[in-house]
Amino acid sequence: QEGGSKTTANLFLGVFFGILASLCVSLNAIYTKKILPHVDGNLWRLTLYNNLNATIIFIPLLLLNNELAALFKFPKLWSLYFWFMLIVSGLFGVAIGFVSGLQIKITSPLTHNISGTAKACFQTIIAVSVTGDVKTTLWWFSNMLVLGGSASYTYVKRLEMKLDTSETNRKGDTNDERSNIV
Repeated sequence: QEGGSKTTANLFLGVFFGILASLCVSLNAIYTKKILPHVDGNLWRLTLYNNLNATIIFIPLLLLNNELAALFKFPKLWSLYFWFMLIVSGLFGVAIGFVSGLQIKITSPLTHNISGTAKACFQTIIAVSVTGDVKTTLWWFSNMLVLGGSASYTYVKRLEMKLDTSETNRKGDTNDERSNIV
């Protein structure tokens, strides 16, 4: 539907990597929630550990893929503009990681994944609308299905929160009445 090569092998490869990417994102959110108590709930410490681990893992990958020579041949390696943009993008990466961790800490891994999917879907729709791309009815339907499912999840979670709040208030009222009796 998106054009390009439509061989069955490419379709299955695309589906495989799409599922693998979703699995990795989901496992990352679950693991983040699980590991937070081990860093005393400190998101800055978790962000630091994640970035240190990524840096350490990146170096052997750079060497294994013979990218070190390509790195030193890069003509703008010593450009101040290149390093400025690299640092700015790194800071944004840290900020996104921190905010994602905060969302997982406050809500749940599932809520984080659903909101991330809705955000990506909405951004895609905006991009298609701005660029004037023509998409099929199936494309629009699938995106509306994702946004509708995300909105439904939000609605159900909102109802659950209201119910939890009203139960907490009722318990508080009961405790207040008991203390007045004594």
